[in-house]
Amino acid sequence: MIQKVVIMVLDSLGIGGAPDSAAFGDKDTDTLAGILATMGRPLEIPNLLSLGLGSIDGVSGFSADAKETLPRGAYGRFRERSKGKDTITGHWEIAGIVTETPFLTFEKFPDEFMKAFEEAIGRETLGNYAASGTEIIKELGPEHKATGKPIIYTSQDSVFQIAANTAVIPLEELYRICEIAREMLVGDLQVARVIARPFVEEDGVYTRTADRRDYAVSPPEATLLDNVSAEGLTVFAIGKIEDIFNGSGVTRSIHTKSNDDGVDQTIKALREDFRGLIFTNLVDFDAKYGHRRNGPGYGEALEAFDRRLPEIWEALGEDDVLILCADHGNDPRHTGWDHTREDVPCLVCGKGIAHDVNLGLRTSFADMGATAADLLGAAPTPDGESFKEAILK
Repeated sequence: MIQKVVIMVLDSLGIGGAPDSAAFGDKDTDTLAGILATMGRPLEIPNLLSLGLGSIDGVSGFSADAKETLPRGAYGRFRERSKGKDTITGHWEIAGIVTETPFLTFEKFPDEFMKAFEEAIGRETLGNYAASGTEIIKELGPEHKATGKPIIYTSQDSVFQIAANTAVIPLEELYRICEIAREMLVGDLQVARVIARPFVEEDGVYTRTADRRDYAVSPPEATLLDNVSAEGLTVFAIGKIEDIFNGSGVTRSIHTKSNDDGVDQTIKALREDFRGLIFTNLVDFDAKYGHRRNGPGYGEALEAFDRRLPEIWEALGEDDVLILCADHGNDPRHTGWDHTREDVPCLVCGKGIAHDVNLGLRTSFADMGATAADLLGAAPTPDGESFKEAILK
């Protein structure tokens, strides 16, 4: 009997190839290829390659010497069916829900709404346009500090982001402001997420803190998380997973401050005595490197994670399964600062998992959630086809 299934999302590690990427303004994007192209040296990820990352159909750029001839698990290319390329649609699809109608996006939010929002929070605001988060806080940070007005911005994703210097607007007040925005952004203005973006400033240098908080809409129906918890099993959400699913189906959760913290918390959870799902998001790949178009930094972060993979393997029990995947792309060579529409890798390993199983191209991320539910004996997810029989020894 499978005891624990770990789904660990390497946030934004796309592998290109989505046939509809041009419709999203992302023609020929490929995050992994972009990392390889910008590193200036070979990418040292022997553990990920040993799981079959370099053997996935369509993935290239790794020398034959860098790959084991027999990957130690199952591997495949997964294609998103949902109409989007954002965090919510990607994670929800992993958990079994395909989003057929895209979430609303805005270049700016209507003046009438902004006036009502300002009245509700008791403050005027700055910004209200699409921007890079790191750039807008540098641009508007001084005025924000002088006036106490929070900074509002959005992107190609369905988000309403509120940035504030915690020395100007304390963290709990920022969270309160976000909660008000979440309550107001409904109907024709409903966005997928309201995001608190706290930052600090020292001598004109602006740094976002790890106290980000996402306020998401709830999934429209039961997901993998709900089905697993309904069986009386644990659903341990690590990182921003609880926020992404608005707590639905989550029985335990912990927010993390970095990729390393996410790995630490996952290892701790693996060593605890329970049966169920551990769902982890490692956000640094996306937030610190993909959005900032920092290919070398992304590569170094991937190498740092790769060095920690043996610790995760060691923590896996005899009847545990690890699924490594992604939720979208974020090609560091692409213009702008938004996510890119791409296929993602899926690597599956564990002591009971067969080696060198090529899952090929799967036409929905939901197959991952369907497989996790099948492994744990939970009710099937709303969408997705299990590949359990293909991966078990």
